[in-house]
Amino acid sequence: MDAAPQDFTRVLSSMCTVPHPDARDAAAAFLADNPGDPATYPAVSELESGVVEMLGEVTNLAEPHGYVASGGTEANIQAVRAARDLADTDSPNVVAPESAHFSFPKAADLLNVELRLVPVGDDRRANLDAVRAAVDSDTVMVVGVAGTTEFGRVDPIPALGDLAADGGALFHVDAAWGGFCLPFTEYDWDFSDAPVDTMTIDPHKMGRAPIPAGGFLARDPAVLDALAVDTPYLETTGQATLTGTRSGAGVAGAHAAISALWPDGYRETYERGMENARWLASELRTRGYDAISPTLPLVAFDLPPSEFDALREREWRISRTASGETRVVCMPHVTREMLTDFLTDLDDARAGTTVNAREC
Repeated sequence: MDAAPQDFTRVLSSMCTVPHPDARDAAAAFLADNPGDPATYPAVSELESGVVEMLGEVTNLAEPHGYVASGGTEANIQAVRAARDLADTDSPNVVAPESAHFSFPKAADLLNVELRLVPVGDDRRANLDAVRAAVDSDTVMVVGVAGTTEFGRVDPIPALGDLAADGGALFHVDAAWGGFCLPFTEYDWDFSDAPVDTMTIDPHKMGRAPIPAGGFLARDPAVLDALAVDTPYLETTGQATLTGTRSGAGVAGAHAAISALWPDGYRETYERGMENARWLASELRTRGYDAISPTLPLVAFDLPPSEFDALREREWRISRTASGETRVVCMPHVTREMLTDFLTDLDDARAGTTVNAREC
């Protein structure tokens, strides 16, 4: 095979990163174990229980219930599925801000649930009045986002939780990316801050576990019970996961990464990422770009299409938001040197655009 894995030295918009060395080794060791059948594979099952306990510590949930999913999409689908099945309605709906991850439309389509996306405010966070107006007696879940994928914003989690509780709905927090940053901030976002019922938090993002290693957490074991199906031909006779057979790589890698980095390593990673994000936003503004002030390690800024394309031609792996801003996510692999090189190429692209415009 001639193909080579992605070199991360020019990857700036991905929310995945280079795994921690301990996590890489652990993933390789447990590659063939199947946590989907814990009775046959007890060692990886024990590691998965350990990961759930660790994620409970990260999110301030004393008695967590859950499992290591394939990622945020699966965890969000499972949250919607549990909410639908636990509710007493034939016309279930889920209320979420329009900043919610694209996995929620997938979940609504798969599960035959109405998805009500409501506007965000000028701060790009969920608009409480809009959420309140959308919730009715058929609402089975309200969604809050703790670290949006496009702008890194944190919704008003406690207030959204109160709205969900008042409406008799479950409250789900999608902290897939932000969950390993937020413990080191002043934001209220976790199980101790609000009446959160379920949460998505992905070790394979800021947690530095190998892919796939998502996290699905629930406060009440009834949520897992609602998801469980019989598995008669396995040694384990019941299963609450969505994918069933899973590689133990993600489980073991997540266990190793969190063991190595929680909490001090993650704190250092978050602080370095924020320093880089603030520095980059400042540098962009000095060049005349409209850069949105980062609240987590993510910078979004307006970039003309010609300059965006020129940077892509130089193999910078960058992407845009739905409204057109360029995103730079200061993941653990993103260094100040990388960002300096990016700005150098941006300056060259800008100069090239100016020269071409003058020649025309």
